[in-house]
Amino acid sequence: MASLKNKLIAKPVLQIEQKNSLPSINLKGSWNLLAINESPAITRELKGLQFNSDCIWRLDEVDALDSAGAWLIWQAWRGEFPNQVQMRPEHKRLFDRWKTFSYARPEEAQKSLVQIFKDGNKVILAFYRHVFSGIILLGQLLLDTAYLFRSPNKIPWPEISMTIYSSGVKALGITALVGFLIGIVLSYLSALQLQAFGAEIYIINILGMSIIRELGPLLAAILVAGRSGSALTAQIGIMRVAEELDALSSMGISHSLRIIFPIVVALTVTLPLLTVWTNAAALLGGIVSAWHTLDISMQQFVQRLPDSVPLVNVFIGVGKASVFGMLIGMIACHYGFHIKPNSESLGNETTNSVVASITVVIMVDAIFAILFMGTGMP
Repeated sequence: MASLKNKLIAKPVLQIEQKNSLPSINLKGSWNLLAINESPAITRELKGLQFNSDCIWRLDEVDALDSAGAWLIWQAWRGEFPNQVQMRPEHKRLFDRWKTFSYARPEEAQKSLVQIFKDGNKVILAFYRHVFSGIILLGQLLLDTAYLFRSPNKIPWPEISMTIYSSGVKALGITALVGFLIGIVLSYLSALQLQAFGAEIYIINILGMSIIRELGPLLAAILVAGRSGSALTAQIGIMRVAEELDALSSMGISHSLRIIFPIVVALTVTLPLLTVWTNAAALLGGIVSAWHTLDISMQQFVQRLPDSVPLVNVFIGVGKASVFGMLIGMIACHYGFHIKPNSESLGNETTNSVVASITVVIMVDAIFAILFMGTGMP
């Protein structure tokens, strides 16, 4: 056993001699993967040879040769046999295998208009598939709603309650903190501008309209999309990896009824409540900043706020939050069920879920701003 091991790890030897005005390259020793790995210098020397088909190659004194060693020598031959080569028959079969072996070479990137058109077409097709899947998901939700309306005893209350707790109750702290800080920043920056015109009292109008109508719902939606949306997508993906979705299917349990419907309903209910909570925290931060910078008391702020912000703005903000919650839930489920049973797909689709949710929320918010442009103004 010891002699066999020494033979397998014998160092490869490369000798160059001059015979009859022709260089003779002699290879000796072991040319297998283990020996080559132990002798990196011989590999660099072989690759540095100036190949000439008239050279005499002698491989008959090679003790051990495997596919890795044959491939290294074959590369030195530039993919063709030399005119004069001496080797054992069993070694020649290894080179014959590499001679008939074909592999795909990487193609250079084309910067033509055709390639740009193809890439754009792929993006459009991918967008179409996502939209089409979203329409199917919405239709399935409507069918589930109609079914549960006729059979209210089958409503998945535990799943809805659990999602409300995880995405709503556990998010109270972070939404309150972010809302409070945004209120302070917005109030402070507005106060600097209003002081220049002697219109300090209008900070109530600015804070009330911007927070209740726009910033509150948008902040809550972005935080829920980044916190709960990603978690729900990853949760569905883990169920795919652990084959729990297949188990539910084998038991005849509907994925849409037990997973998608509770998530969408819970976020549709939770986000308006979080919006009201975020609005209160942001307004409190604005009140603190206004009292410190403009000497506007909390009592004065609270008394003038209903006159500065009509009640319809509250309903617009809460209504937008409900739509945002429904969209975030649908997008989280959509990307969750697209996850393949591997860790790479889990990370990619979770990231795509967060990006798509935030993008859709901002787009829908812009549509609401255009539709209700003349509504609720004092």
